Amino acid sequence: MSAGYHETRLAKDARRDVVWRALWTYFFRHRIGPGDCVLDLGCGYGDFINNVEAGRRLALDLWDRMPFHVAPGVEAHVGPATELGWIADGSVDYAFASNLFEHLPQQVFAQVLDALKPKLSARGSLTILQPNYRYAYREYFDDYTHVSVYSHISLADFLAAQGWEVTEVRPRFLPLTVKSRLPVSPALIGAYLKSPVKPMGKQMLLVARPSRG
Repeated sequence: MSAGYHETRLAKDARRDVVWRALWTYFFRHRIGPGDCVLDLGCGYGDFINNVEAGRRLALDLWDRMPFHVAPGVEAHVGPATELGWIADGSVDYAFASNLFEHLPQQVFAQVLDALKPKLSARGSLTILQPNYRYAYREYFDDYTHVSVYSHISLADFLAAQGWEVTEVRPRFLPLTVKSRLPVSPALIGAYLKSPVKPMGKQMLLVARPSRG
C-alpha cells in the first residue's frame, strides 16, 4: 500500500490495538502455542503480530514504514507476499492474513498460496480474516484498493481449488471496522466473540491447510 493509503484510508488508530489485544486474549492465544512460529502476511501497523506471544514472530508487508511500527522482537521484512524465500521451508506453524486478499488480483492470491505451502510446518495452517461481501456489499468498495470479491462460500471454494483443505469457516466473525457502533471495549469484544448472535458481523474468518495427499 502507498503511504497515502495509510494516511487516509488506514490512518493509525489506537482503538485497533485495543481490538487486537482483546482478540489475542479471547481468541488467538488459544490457537497459538508459546513455541510456535507465526507469520503475519500484509501486517500493516503490526496490530496482530505485536500482540502475539510466540517463539518466533515474522511480519511481512510492502509498506516501507512497517518496520517502524512492529514491536521489539518481531522480525520485519518489507516485500510482496508472493516472495517468501527468506523463510525456511517447514518453519511456519501459524500463518495469518487480515484484510489482505481483497486487495490482490485473484492470480496473485493464488501465487501467495503456492509460495506459502512449503513454508508451513506439518501442522501449519493459514487463518484469513477479511470482509465478507455477502454481508458487507454496501461498504465493500468504499475502499478504493479493493479489487477482488469474496464471500465465505467463494473464498472456501477458491482455497479448495488451489489445493487447500478448509477446516473452519466463521461467516460473521467481527464487525467490519473499529468505526462501527460496537464500543471498543475488551470485555465487550470477548462477549461478542462468544455470542452466537453477531450484530454487524461483516468480517469472516477461515482456516485452511494444504491438502494432504
